Amino acid sequence: MRIKDICMFFGVQKMIEWVKQLNKAFGASFLWLVCLIHFTQGFRSFVWTAVSYQLKDNLKLSPSASQFVSSIAFFPWSIKPLYGILSDCIPIKGRKRIPYLVIATLLSLVPWPMLGIHSNLRSSQWHLTVLLTVQNLGSAMADVVVDAMIAEAVRSERASFSGDLQSITWLSIAVGGIWGSLLGGHALTNLQIDKIFLLFSVLPAIQLLSCGLVGENSADSKVSHESANSSNSHPGNGNGNILDEDNILLKKSSASATRRKRSQKNSNKRASMRTKSLKPEKGDSLISRWFHSLKTATYGLLRAFRQPIILRPMAWFFLAQITVPNLSTVMFYYQTEVLNLDGSFLGTARVVGWLGLMLGTFTYNRYLKTMKLRKILLWAHIGLSLLTLLDVILVSRLNLACGVSDKIMVVSGSAVADAVNQFKHVHFLQSF
Repeated sequence: MRIKDICMFFGVQKMIEWVKQLNKAFGASFLWLVCLIHFTQGFRSFVWTAVSYQLKDNLKLSPSASQFVSSIAFFPWSIKPLYGILSDCIPIKGRKRIPYLVIATLLSLVPWPMLGIHSNLRSSQWHLTVLLTVQNLGSAMADVVVDAMIAEAVRSERASFSGDLQSITWLSIAVGGIWGSLLGGHALTNLQIDKIFLLFSVLPAIQLLSCGLVGENSADSKVSHESANSSNSHPGNGNGNILDEDNILLKKSSASATRRKRSQKNSNKRASMRTKSLKPEKGDSLISRWFHSLKTATYGLLRAFRQPIILRPMAWFFLAQITVPNLSTVMFYYQTEVLNLDGSFLGTARVVGWLGLMLGTFTYNRYLKTMKLRKILLWAHIGLSLLTLLDVILVSRLNLACGVSDKIMVVSGSAVADAVNQFKHVHFLQSF
């Protein structure tokens, strides 16, 4: 009874029921692949801590040079919309998701064994930069493809599970980040960096094998299936009470729908004329159809970005990224070179950030869903500005005058700031 009471207290039983519902709705193989990909994203902290030490200790790079390498290596994450357009417009053997996920997994897998086996590659700044960029290209592409698979999975009858599926993905990232930070710090004190690179390659290898567990219909069959569903849902097919309720709702909303159609009539005409001009003709080659498809998707994306409901949040997100300086590399050098903090402690300190992400996600889902996003982001930025001051106190050594140790300042400053920053980005993207 004691164990049962403890499980009920922590909500373990509800969690198990929640996972069972998701398993019934989406299937075990799909959930496994989604959770594994996001877990691997969080677990990247295991290997990237070793990369930081490789740049600092073995390559003897300055903080500015290390920041330059990191900026180049993480650039593929800045162009994620391109991967979505590519996978939507150019199917591979009639499929838009799984083939691209396999390619992305290979790109994220191959660099780690190469860096682990060949010492010349990891000892060269430019070789290391190129391989890390390729690895991030694969990780970013896999992130886009799996998000597209999630969006397709929660359509129609499973739309009520969209929030649940999003929550389990961020939970997987947080769990992966916790284990990656804990094990990464201890691995640095017990293993060589080449062994860490080889160990991390196990997760992308498992991810590659897991891609074969999830099936995908061809793009042509999806179109025919959707057209069949639309014809089956016509009122003439007779589904009794459900259709009667739908007809009532349609009658109630007909007036407002007519007004909306009138207001959008001119803009729809212009958009349809532009779309017709971009459509390929029947006699065009496959490459020409791909080109026209990419062109149409690009124009559609540009039109979407011009809408105020999309343009304003994206402008805020862009400004929030470029106006806040990234001092992570500089602080890493300061914490290791000046404060003499070891890798195991820094890895443990980063766990606070991932725990903060988990706590923030649960708090948001339980208490803050009704709060306006603007207010949440306001308080998040206020918290980040105050936590940044803790780094100033740490560098100026005022904490020692107050009797506060450096380790406490690092945990309460950098780690908590990471938690607030991740919370801000996660829930902005969820609401957006």
